[in-house]
Amino acid sequence: MAHPSFPNLDPNYLTLLALGYPVERATASIAAGGTQHLFTITGGRVRLCSIIGEVTTIIQVQATTAKLTATPTVGSAVDLCATSDITGKEVGSLLTISGLAATALVMALAGGVGGQMHPVILATGYLDLILGAASTGYIKWQARYMPIDPGAVMTAA
Repeated sequence: MAHPSFPNLDPNYLTLLALGYPVERATASIAAGGTQHLFTITGGRVRLCSIIGEVTTIIQVQATTAKLTATPTVGSAVDLCATSDITGKEVGSLLTISGLAATALVMALAGGVGGQMHPVILATGYLDLILGAASTGYIKWQARYMPIDPGAVMTAA
């Protein structure tokens, strides 16, 4: 059904404006620790509408921290959230960010995770997962974005 104010506009376009383009990254192992590129931003700036990580294989019970960072092609990396302890997270646990850099990575058990994300603008470069230590476990990531500059896209790294 078309929007009443815009009868000739495709209704899927309005959903896209509200939610953003979806992009998934295959399940990422946390075994290596350190920095992992989750998503690549090319062609210009994008607005990150949401990002969700889902634990698909339990995280080992040992000290393991995580945070998300924007690493631009030009300039300095900036944290998108503060570090959180992901030690022993069960399958189905969800991770997200609030959009405020000082707030830790938001986590919940398999029941769900809530909260509204403040807008985050990402420059050309990478959206990275930074791990404090190598551990066992896997996290599947999904993001939604809107291009700001013509030709800007975000893809799985």
